[in-house]
Amino acid sequence: MKVYQVPAQADDELQKKIADLLMQQMTRTHTEETYQTLLNGIQQSLQEGSLSKIVVAEEHSTVLGLAFFNIGISLKKGGKYNWLNDLFVHKEHRNRGIAKKILLHVIRWAENEGLKGIELQTGINNSVTKHLYNSLGFHDIISKRYGFTF
Repeated sequence: MKVYQVPAQADDELQKKIADLLMQQMTRTHTEETYQTLLNGIQQSLQEGSLSKIVVAEEHSTVLGLAFFNIGISLKKGGKYNWLNDLFVHKEHRNRGIAKKILLHVIRWAENEGLKGIELQTGINNSVTKHLYNSLGFHDIISKRYGFTF
C-alpha cells in the first residue's frame, strides 16, 4: 500500500476515484449534482497554490482511504495549522491500520512544513476515531462548531 499526497497534476481518473470514495461517506442523497460538487472541490484543492491538500492510501490502483485538509492561520497558535476536514477509509478496508497510516503521513507532512498543530472534529459518540486520534497524541478540545451556508 502506498500513502501519498495527491499532486496538483493528478489525472481525471484519480480525481474520480477520490470523489467515488467520498460519495460513500456522504449521508445525503447521492445525486449527480453532489458528485459534481465533490469533483469541483477536488479540482480546486489540487490547483497550484491551494491551501487544501489530499492524501490517499492506494493499493493496486484502488483508493482505499483519504484525508482532506486545509492550511489555516491561527492567532492562538501564532502561525499556520492544519484543519483536518475528512479522514475516511472505505468500509471494506477498515481495521487494517489504513486510517492510522494516512494520519501519520499528515502529521509528518505538517511537522516538516513547520505547522503549529492539527485540529479536527469528530462525532461525540465516535469511539473508534476518538481512540485513533488519542493513540497518536491528539487531545480533546471542548467546543461547539457552527456553520453558515450560502
